[in-house]
Amino acid sequence: MSATAEQLANSYERDGFAFPLDVMSADEAGTVRADLEAAEAELADDPSRLSMLRSYPDRLLPSFDAMVRKPHVVDAVSRLLGPDLMVWSSGLFIKDANSTNIVTWHQDLTYWGLDDADELTVWVALSPATVESGCMRFVPGSHRHRQVAHTDTFDANNLLSRGQEVAVEVDESDAVDIVLRPGQASMHHGHLFHSSGPNRTGNRRIGAAVRYIRPSMKQQTGDRSLVALVAGTDDFGHFTVAGSPRGRLADEDFDLCRQDTEIKRRVLYAGAEARKGQRY
Repeated sequence: MSATAEQLANSYERDGFAFPLDVMSADEAGTVRADLEAAEAELADDPSRLSMLRSYPDRLLPSFDAMVRKPHVVDAVSRLLGPDLMVWSSGLFIKDANSTNIVTWHQDLTYWGLDDADELTVWVALSPATVESGCMRFVPGSHRHRQVAHTDTFDANNLLSRGQEVAVEVDESDAVDIVLRPGQASMHHGHLFHSSGPNRTGNRRIGAAVRYIRPSMKQQTGDRSLVALVAGTDDFGHFTVAGSPRGRLADEDFDLCRQDTEIKRRVLYAGAEARKGQRY
């Protein structure tokens, strides 16, 4: 059963996360997944564009752009961040069938180079997110720690950009498993401790992490990274605001993403060996 907007807001304020939010029906989620997997097949011989697809699905596929703009999703986020909203990024987290890939305990805002914490991630399941498939796990209340130290592992088995993990002890018994059906989502704060385990099923585990921010945020480097304005107005001009995709896998949209990739590499891998990164 989906939670009400009020229940989601109350849970988020208390625990730093809330779920489940119904984004779309299971059939609609299946259609979005099919569009993604068709695009993956079309780009199979172009590793550069395939990588961009997985880092910018909402900039390259109209189906994903429509998903991040769904009015009831935007309304749920607006209750927590206010009426003016941008999508800072919308990356895919894919664990293939019987995959050993994991995500270690971390906080999202660690390396994003944003100047504040006015950010919220909506994680949308496009396939069943279960304990067996490696669903996310959250530690309630851990967002109150604000930012803690992280270490970089660059582990090839880790889906994070730098294989980063919190440099503090996490009591696994405190964690909550975020089980979602296709079309459902969770919301979590950028300082919340979260992780996920391997996929022990015969089905791909596919999730889209949609990062919403207030337009008042900015990159600490002064870079104008690529965003989508999905609600309200931008009175600050801190980012490069893109409209909806000009087409499906359009060359012009790939050009925009390619330019933004250079910014993301500078920001996400500051002080690290960027060539080892899993993303961008």
